[in-house]
Amino acid sequence: MDRRQHRRAGSTVAAVGILLGLGTAATGCTGTGAAAEDVKGGGDPVTVLHRAGDALRDAGSSKATTSMEMATGGTRVTIRGRGVYDYRHRLGRLTVMLPEDPAGTAGHRPITELLAPGALFMKNRGAGVPADKWVRVETATLSDGNLVTGGATDPYAAAEMLRGTREAAFVGRTEVAGTPVRHYRGTADLGRAARYASAGNRASLAAAAKGFATAVVPFDAYLDDQGRIRKLRQRFSFVNGRQRASVAVASTLLLYAFGTPVDVRLPDPADIYAGRIAEDGPADGATTRPGDGA
Repeated sequence: MDRRQHRRAGSTVAAVGILLGLGTAATGCTGTGAAAEDVKGGGDPVTVLHRAGDALRDAGSSKATTSMEMATGGTRVTIRGRGVYDYRHRLGRLTVMLPEDPAGTAGHRPITELLAPGALFMKNRGAGVPADKWVRVETATLSDGNLVTGGATDPYAAAEMLRGTREAAFVGRTEVAGTPVRHYRGTADLGRAARYASAGNRASLAAAAKGFATAVVPFDAYLDDQGRIRKLRQRFSFVNGRQRASVAVASTLLLYAFGTPVDVRLPDPADIYAGRIAEDGPADGATTRPGDGA
């Protein structure tokens, strides 16, 4: 894989205005015996998953680790992030690491992302944006609702997507980082999720429901005994409109250290970039202008 292919794959995932489509939905079967009795103690899977966002809001905050794996044309790359999130105020901060080039050299400085209701702010964005400026993206204007655009799925948006769960099965008991969890597998409908989401996520999820080729999203969710998400893996596939290449994306979220103090301060208007973004940047914004809703 040469450097141009690597950069193209990273740009594909973060492109603004791409049209996404989903592959075949995953299905699961409820276990028998001890597993069936255990899910009875945890409650109906669909109901439990509908309440996962509420459980996070009750928890207040947490640390988060994100991973977004992409495959297109034989090229596979992974974008990783790490940070904190305040579920009550829907504010988060992530440091997102773009992939290294084939020689093992980092191709871009870490991107700082601030997540807020209806908006994504990025610093060290590259693509001609000054290092001391932020790029602001209105998530409701993105065809994916910012589920993949920033290279990381907003933790609370991911949880609220589960409000659209139509079918789910209890897989069994397991552990995530030493914490006992219940593993559920199912599919969520983005249109339904948008109807039942909080006001801050409603428009973004509605945009994703319209922008995806199908609004059905398969997932694996791992919830602790308080109903809080400890791990959530969601799978997408879409067609890059410019290259007509099929791109598979798996977004994985790990949440831990609940109650961690979170202090997120959004940029002042004077610190937000208002110029045109170059088309070949590491987190390609294509032809968007921050001053025009991006």
